[in-house]
Amino acid sequence: MPTAQLKDVHLQYEFSGPDRAPVLVLANSLGTSLAMWNPQLPELSRSFRILRYDMRGHGQSEVTPGPYTIPQLASDVLRLLDALGIDKVDFCGLSMSGMIGMQLALESPNRLRRIIVCNTAPKLGTPAAWNTRIQTVQTSGMKSVADAVIERWFTPEFRASAPAAVESTRQMLLHTPSEGYAASCAAVRDMDATSTISSIRVPTLIIHGKRDPVTAADDGQRMAAAILGAQLVNLPAAHLSNIEAAAPFTMAVAKFLQA
Repeated sequence: MPTAQLKDVHLQYEFSGPDRAPVLVLANSLGTSLAMWNPQLPELSRSFRILRYDMRGHGQSEVTPGPYTIPQLASDVLRLLDALGIDKVDFCGLSMSGMIGMQLALESPNRLRRIIVCNTAPKLGTPAAWNTRIQTVQTSGMKSVADAVIERWFTPEFRASAPAAVESTRQMLLHTPSEGYAASCAAVRDMDATSTISSIRVPTLIIHGKRDPVTAADDGQRMAAAILGAQLVNLPAAHLSNIEAAAPFTMAVAKFLQA
């Protein structure tokens, strides 16, 4: 799998789909890797050139010293596109990478055609909760938070009915470097775009999980009301809706991008 050497980090990336098709970036969430998007590849790679990458501190990308910031992670995306000679893309991000999508839309809208932001919000959690998680991971490693994270990521029904998918996701989490995870937790902790997302003018799709314990029930509605022309889709899923509700998630993304 190829690696792009940027100024201060190397990022692993992968292309799928037709060479001449429009590029769709799929960015991984906190504690996963580019493999989280495997359910979407068969359908979306028919019409798009899919660019997946492991975020800084995740998967096979380099772990650089933290803490990270959302603007820094958004800059990684732009520099990756520059290194690959890509001017404009559609961008889809979930949770933390949904925040990256918002940051890109606010600061570099000229590089985007459309964005899909999933299971996210302009602000997630409290500083105290993120600081506790950072300290736990730094002290005791990824195993110390894995069970609690998986419970937030998937509903009890999905955990019971799809053990292979849940275990595969758990392994992504466990293999995330603890230093990269903690540094990325700080990026989420410090992000608050509540007062600025109304400035987004890039066409936006918001996907929300009806049973997501990470984002509030009305986060999606508030975002849709704040962003001019934004569309909102609610799915019967918890936090990783692209895995738990893979088929309707993929259908919603394809419909929005091909409209």
